Amino acid sequence: MSRRLIAIGIVLLLSSAKVGSISTFEAPPLLYTATAEYKALAWMTGGDRFPKSAKLFIRDGQGDRELVNHFAASADPTLSFDATRVLFAGKQAPREHWQIWEVHLAGGAPRQVSSCRDDCVRPLYLPGDRLTFAEKVNGLFVIVVAPLAGGTATPVTYSPGNHLPTDILRDGRILFETAHAVGKGFVSELYTVYTNGSGVEAYRCDHGSSRHSGKQLASGDIVFAQGYALARFTSSVAHEVRLAVPAAEYAGDVVETSNGDWLLASRASPNTNFAIFRWTPAAASRRALITGRETSVVQPTLISERPIPNRHPSGLHDWDYANLLCLNAYTSKPAIGARHIASVRLYARGISGAEKALGEAPVEKDGSFYLRTPADQPLKIELLDMQGRTIKKEAGWFWLRRGEQRVCVGCHAGPETAPENAVPQVLLRSTLPADMTISSHVAAGGH
Repeated sequence: MSRRLIAIGIVLLLSSAKVGSISTFEAPPLLYTATAEYKALAWMTGGDRFPKSAKLFIRDGQGDRELVNHFAASADPTLSFDATRVLFAGKQAPREHWQIWEVHLAGGAPRQVSSCRDDCVRPLYLPGDRLTFAEKVNGLFVIVVAPLAGGTATPVTYSPGNHLPTDILRDGRILFETAHAVGKGFVSELYTVYTNGSGVEAYRCDHGSSRHSGKQLASGDIVFAQGYALARFTSSVAHEVRLAVPAAEYAGDVVETSNGDWLLASRASPNTNFAIFRWTPAAASRRALITGRETSVVQPTLISERPIPNRHPSGLHDWDYANLLCLNAYTSKPAIGARHIASVRLYARGISGAEKALGEAPVEKDGSFYLRTPADQPLKIELLDMQGRTIKKEAGWFWLRRGEQRVCVGCHAGPETAPENAVPQVLLRSTLPADMTISSHVAAGGH
C-alpha cells in the first residue's frame, strides 16, 4: 500500500471515529482534539505530537462535529478573548506542513495566518491583534510573535533546543516549555518570557522531574502535568505542590470551568487512549465526559469569553548589545561562603554548539557585578573563586534581547527573594559595565 493511501486511511479513521455522548448540563460547550496517537513531549526532539494525524471537534448542544471537516489534520485549538474565533494548527493535505489558521465559530472558510517553510504549531492569541506560536527553524521549534493579520514573525526565544508555548498569563507573559538539563539528561521545564523576548526566566527553580502543558487558573496558579501526576505553582511557595488527583497519566492542558471543576485529559496506562474527564478538586473520583472508541481525545478548550491579558510596552533600547546587573551572586540556592566569589565568566555558544568563553569580570564583596553582553544568542554564567576554580556554573542557557537592560536579584534566586535596599558596590565603583562583547576580555577591578 502506498504512503499516500495510508495517510488518507488515517484521516478517514479520525473523521469516522465517534466519541461518547453526555448531557450538555455536565459538559459546557468546548473544543477538543481527537487523535490516533498523542505524544505530549515529542516537541522536545522536534517531533510531531500527532504522528498519526488529528482532528478538531466542537461539542455543544448540537452534539459533536468537526471544526474544519475538509482539513487532513487539525489540532491545538485556542479561542479568541471574545469567544468568536479559533486559532489552530492545520494541514489541508496529509503531506503538507502544519500551518496556523483562524476560523470563525459561526462558520465560514478558515484563513491561513502563517506561511512557514516547516511546521508551525501551538498558536495562542495575544492582545493587540497578535499571536504567538512555535515555528520549526532548522529542525528546532522557536517561539515567534506575529501580527494576526499576517506579516513578519519575530523570534522571542534564542536558546538552543526546542520551545513550545502553552498559555498566555494574565500579566501578559508567554508561558512556554523547553528542555532543561538535569544531570546527564534533559526534562521539560516551564519558563516565561515577555512578548518582545525579554525577561526570560524559569517559573520555579526546583528543577527535577518533567513539567509540561502548563495552564493558568483563575487564582493565578499554574497547573501542569508530570506524567502520572498533576502539580501546581502557587504564589505562597517557591516550589511545586503536588495535587491529590486520581491515579492516571495526564496530558496536561487543564481547563477550569465556571463552577471550579476541572476538565482533564488522562488515561489509565500507555496502552489505552486518553479521555476527557470532569473532576472536582480534592474529589477521589472523576466522571468521563468524552471518550473516543478508536482515538484519544485531548486539549479540551472551553468556548467562553475570557479576560484580555495585560499588554506591556517594550522597554528595549536601540542597542546592538544588552546589559546585565546582578545585585548579589550570593543569593543562590546552594550556599556560597562569604567573599568566596572572585569573578564571573560569561560563555556564548559557538557555531559548532560548543561553549565559547567571552571573558571574565570581577564580582564585588557584596556579590554584585555588571556586564555588557551580546544580544539575541545563548549565554551562560560561571562563578569563580580567587584561584579561578568553578564555584557554580549554569547547566542551561539563557539570553538577553537586543537593547535589554536586566537586573537580577541573584544567581538562581527564587521568586520569593527580595533584594536588599542598597546601591550595589559595582555601581559605586563604576556605572560602566564590563564589556563581554569582545572575546577573551578580562576586566580589571574587584576584590
